[in-house]
Amino acid sequence: MTPLTPPSSAREQESPSDPGAERTAEAVSDQVAEDKARPADATAARPRPVAVPLGLLKAMRPRQWVKNVLVLAAPFAAGRLLDLTVLPDVALAFIAFSLAASGVYLVNDTKDVEADRAHPKKRHRPIAAGIVPPTLAVVTGIVLFAGAIAISLVADPDLALVTGIYIAVQLAYCLWLKHEPVIDICIVSSGFLMRAIAGGAAAGLYLSPWFLLTMAFGSLFMASGKRYAEMRLSERTGAKIRKSLERYSASYLRFVWSLSATVVIMAYGLWAFGIGVTAMPGRLPSAPSTWAIVSIVPFVVAVLRYAVDVDGGNGGEPEEIVLGDRVLQVLGLVWVVLIGLAVYTAMA
Repeated sequence: MTPLTPPSSAREQESPSDPGAERTAEAVSDQVAEDKARPADATAARPRPVAVPLGLLKAMRPRQWVKNVLVLAAPFAAGRLLDLTVLPDVALAFIAFSLAASGVYLVNDTKDVEADRAHPKKRHRPIAAGIVPPTLAVVTGIVLFAGAIAISLVADPDLALVTGIYIAVQLAYCLWLKHEPVIDICIVSSGFLMRAIAGGAAAGLYLSPWFLLTMAFGSLFMASGKRYAEMRLSERTGAKIRKSLERYSASYLRFVWSLSATVVIMAYGLWAFGIGVTAMPGRLPSAPSTWAIVSIVPFVVAVLRYAVDVDGGNGGEPEEIVLGDRVLQVLGLVWVVLIGLAVYTAMA
């Protein structure tokens, strides 16, 4: 019996296909898949529309607005913090310095975008990460500067002058003076001092020389401590954090740190011993407030506690140290209560 032979067309279907044709088909298929995937990948690589405004807000560093609480220092020390004729202007000073500081941060991050990309932490900042375009950051900074000056003028022309000086000094730091040793520390510390002066200017208050010395050297203490902590971080990680650190030594920064701590404690003691003292013609001045004298204790302990954090290489931004140390927060609360009792009982 003769076996049945499939037709030629059937044999062609059952026979294996040409290897060359298979490779060609696979290549075409891969190319089509790649062409389909490319637009999706490009779309995913673009930042989402909502990412830019959120990144811009993050670049303004609202967490650091806590520094501007220093505008309350002068009204609080003068016993005028709860005065309804003073409080609105002080609130405007807080807003003005928040806007001005955010504008400075935007300009600074734009100027240092390349250096920030090589930094272990700063590379995640929105401008360095490519989320916020540098041009948008600069334009927003200019708008914030204009808003800060305008709000300051609403409160008091003297406040507008202080705000303008703050912006000019900080921009000079960002653009030219950041890498100059000693000058950089002095400018950073002047930012804290000008915040305290702004509060007095907004409220129209007289600022005691001892109060100003306390603020000035307290600011220098924090700024030199920040540089020391940066040096320790640079030694541990090998990262090049800032150029000015190349001109410093650990012993020099500790000298500035110790000097400023000594002066700030002495200046605060002299200021505290003057609270409650009233000069009377033909009679001895009244005794200083007991609460003010007692407030020296938590103040000194807080300075020493802050020094421990910095000496351990954990110091960075002052607000980060304060927010991360519960003991320091308790000492600050005790100091606020004591100095508040001293000021307001002296006025009674």
